[in-house]
Amino acid sequence: MAWTLITFVGFTILVAVISYLKTKDDDQTTADGYFLAGRGLPGFVIAGSLLLTNLSAEQLVGTNGQTWSVGMSPMAFEIVAAPCCIVLALFAAPRYLKSGITTIPELIGMRYDRNTKLWFSIAYILLYLIVQIPVILYSGSLVFENIFGVSSMLGVSKFQSVIILCIVISVIGSIYAIFGGLKAVAVSDTVNGVGLLIGGFMIPFFALSVLGHASGSDGFAMADGMKYLIENHSDMLNSIAPADSLPPAVPWPTVFTGLFFLGLQSWCTHQSFIQRVLAAENLKEAQKGALYCAFLKIIGFMYLALPGVIAYALFDIHGDQVSLMDEAYPQLVAQVVPAPLMGFFAAVMLGAILSSFNSVLNSVNTMFTMDIYREFIDRDASEEKLVAVGKKIGIVFAILTTIVGPLIYFFPAGLKTFLDSLVMLIALPVVTAVFGGFFFKHLPKYSAKLVLVIHVITYGSFLLFLGDQFHYLYAVLVLLPLQLLIMGVLNWMNRKKNPEAWTQKEAGVVDLTPWKYRWVATALIIVCVIVVYAAFSPIGIGTWGYSQAF
Repeated sequence: MAWTLITFVGFTILVAVISYLKTKDDDQTTADGYFLAGRGLPGFVIAGSLLLTNLSAEQLVGTNGQTWSVGMSPMAFEIVAAPCCIVLALFAAPRYLKSGITTIPELIGMRYDRNTKLWFSIAYILLYLIVQIPVILYSGSLVFENIFGVSSMLGVSKFQSVIILCIVISVIGSIYAIFGGLKAVAVSDTVNGVGLLIGGFMIPFFALSVLGHASGSDGFAMADGMKYLIENHSDMLNSIAPADSLPPAVPWPTVFTGLFFLGLQSWCTHQSFIQRVLAAENLKEAQKGALYCAFLKIIGFMYLALPGVIAYALFDIHGDQVSLMDEAYPQLVAQVVPAPLMGFFAAVMLGAILSSFNSVLNSVNTMFTMDIYREFIDRDASEEKLVAVGKKIGIVFAILTTIVGPLIYFFPAGLKTFLDSLVMLIALPVVTAVFGGFFFKHLPKYSAKLVLVIHVITYGSFLLFLGDQFHYLYAVLVLLPLQLLIMGVLNWMNRKKNPEAWTQKEAGVVDLTPWKYRWVATALIIVCVIVVYAAFSPIGIGTWGYSQAF
């Protein structure tokens, strides 16, 4: 335990020191300097920060818990992220950088009106504070409870341990997000990203080796572990789930439809993701960052999905299957990671957790300060005052989310399912407002607000009355085209009254010359997506036959 703590503290301090040295001379007194890292991020930093913003304990715990329960179909969340990153690079990023925006609600305000901007700002902030950040805190606390046994160490209950760990994670993450600004967050993301790729990839290899030994291997244990998995659990290696599957499985008709729409909200309109692209030094670096990240997401199934299936096979041999899906990954880690490396892995996990926490917290601060405070409270606020307000409200938001975080303990259905299904209550109308706003040039000002109201009523009703009968991705599949159809009708009706088309103005903030290899990278990404899906299907190592384990 002593060595574990030493390596854990050592790597954590190393990340903090590197982040400090890289940002100590930066100008944090301006809004662009604090909220957008001075609009100077290169492509590799954007890619690392995008990856770490997306990747946290709720994914490592949640997605691996899902695959432990139903097999490889949830790997679609990782693979489908790649084409969404393509849309970000080729369609969204050029338009966002052209407008010179700081936040997505700001763009919505430009396209529609100030009241619409306020509506979406409040909706986004509430979603982040009530759902997303608390889930990040809770999932992180769950991992560290299983790795370090904090409840046993302190002689408290598991729930009390979760509370303590939520507070610790919140305090450390807030230091980056509130006092370091986006640059500190992005630099720490990049360093942690390297550690996470190393630490994350350790798990399937160690787990396969342990599985090989457990199955009686007398040769190369890792290869024998994979052989045992294919011979005895090939049905769980099939990523093609039946059309009538319920969460956490991903029905095959929804993979490149409803799930793709969900991915668009994450990668193309989610403020904490988009803020990295908005901070690019030019369009070329923004496109590099998004497309590099696409490649990283394709290989993400190795540490975000496969370990869950390995855990099921290993626990089956040992006869110690867990009862809740969110306990599968932490227990696997505790069983397969060698003690000398546990501290490093714990530090890498902390980095992933902090990355998502401070990224989303920084984005919430940005939206409140730039979209609500500057627009509706003090329009004459100086740059220094905006930064000060951002820091103060960040402390308030951190405290609020730390209170809510432990309450996720009482949602046993699974972290990832809970988060993904509920986030679409607000996120899908944002996708409609942004993409519909670009596609339709004659929309009336009220159209985005109307879509928001219609969506909250229809999707909320679905979750209440049909959520246990149909997969929520089917609702997403239907609602996005329906909402775009409504916008198309409104556009047609308003065109007769207002024939003058909306045109996007160029702010001239950064160079908009695109990356010349963007189409080559796009083609390679699409090929990789097809290859990975084919590998985990009946034409590869998966076989037909599907059953939900628990």
